[in-house]
Amino acid sequence: MRINENTLLEGKNIVLVPYNSDHVPRYHEWMSSEELQKLTASEPLSLEQEFEMQCSWREDDDKCTFIILDKQKWAEPSVPEEQCMVGDVNIFLTDPDDHSLAEVEVMIAEPGYRGRGLGKEVTQMMLCYAVNRLGVRKFEAKIALNNTVSIALFKKLGFGELSVSEVFGEMTLGMNVDEAAHSLLLCNSDFMQEHDYRKARESRH
Repeated sequence: MRINENTLLEGKNIVLVPYNSDHVPRYHEWMSSEELQKLTASEPLSLEQEFEMQCSWREDDDKCTFIILDKQKWAEPSVPEEQCMVGDVNIFLTDPDDHSLAEVEVMIAEPGYRGRGLGKEVTQMMLCYAVNRLGVRKFEAKIALNNTVSIALFKKLGFGELSVSEVFGEMTLGMNVDEAAHSLLLCNSDFMQEHDYRKARESRH
């Protein structure tokens, strides 16, 4: 999605940046992991296919993707951005006739960063961005049944169970952004700052 191609979102512990070609080799390494393939219900791709996928995510109007960076590492200009990568977060507009409905996916790919509350921070930031910038009012999340940590996270954020598919081994959770949820997201946005990504990259060099 072009709307976020120059957007940087700064949180307390992490920074969200648009997924660009510099990130692809590291992302490809992650997705070679059988564990991550199972958790994300993904098929392994060649490096060339991964570059094609990155272009697709950048251009398609129904996908909005950010790469999650370790804010502390990223603050050090000597550390290449690719070495700050922690995972990714995506919004998919699943209904071409209703852009207020979106599916959200979060992946903390680096094992050392799991269990530190980053998933919650990332998800809150992405929900807030989707509501305020994309006009999303209904969210869904499809999570593998064995991914109990992610299921618990989304439930804490106000998502309720919509359905369970034993065939696909996943649970679908959802949340409508009513007045109370919208106010909460706006309050949570106080810890998030939006910056010009190009200027931020230039300042690191």
